[in-house]
Amino acid sequence: MIKGFIDKLLKTTQKPPQPEVKYVNHAEVEALVELRIKEHATALQTATNNQEVQKQSSDQEDYSLSQKQMEYALSLIERIKPELELAVDPTQLTIKDLNRLIAYNRYKNKGTLVNLVKKGVLRKR
Repeated sequence: MIKGFIDKLLKTTQKPPQPEVKYVNHAEVEALVELRIKEHATALQTATNNQEVQKQSSDQEDYSLSQKQMEYALSLIERIKPELELAVDPTQLTIKDLNRLIAYNRYKNKGTLVNLVKKGVLRKR
């Protein structure tokens, strides 16, 4: 019984203090949302600018042919058809042009020749 009284005295029934709840104003919420939207928009703009810069730098890469590739491209052009000839200087041929010539010789797809004529690499005699 004495033990029960001592326990009651030692144990307090007070509740621990609750942290004060801070309420956020509607205007503050709108200001935070606007700030986050602007941050997101600038991040997207920077990302797209970086992609454009990378694309421009990759477009300016050297796609010229080596001497052996140039000789091979000229031999492919001679094999194509007698009515087509090279319209540009052989040093201006690119890897893409060489790939198109190879594709024509392998698959006999006339669309690749049409693309080369449209690009101005080949012309009719």
